[in-house]
Amino acid sequence: MSKLIARIPVMAKSAVDAATPKLNTFMRYAKVELVPPTPAEFGGVTQGFGNIIKSAQTGAWKQLTVKDAWRNTLVTVEVMCWFFIGECIGKGTFVGYQV
Repeated sequence: MSKLIARIPVMAKSAVDAATPKLNTFMRYAKVELVPPTPAEFGGVTQGFGNIIKSAQTGAWKQLTVKDAWRNTLVTVEVMCWFFIGECIGKGTFVGYQV
């Protein structure tokens, strides 16, 4: 047992050494990807919604490639799944709202 306790600092150091590069990579991407939107980016959102409406009115959505249509479908499904997962977390249950 004493040998195991004596090895704990060595094992902890090797775990930290192994996790450090992955943690640094995560932090580098988190600083860029996990920031809230800036006020300047909200203009792009309104422009994007305008493009969607214009595409629906002119029928430009019919000219999408299969790859683009599939990508848009996957993004839509992902957003819907996150919405429903958030609903389940907010409710605290999978079945109905508790009254």
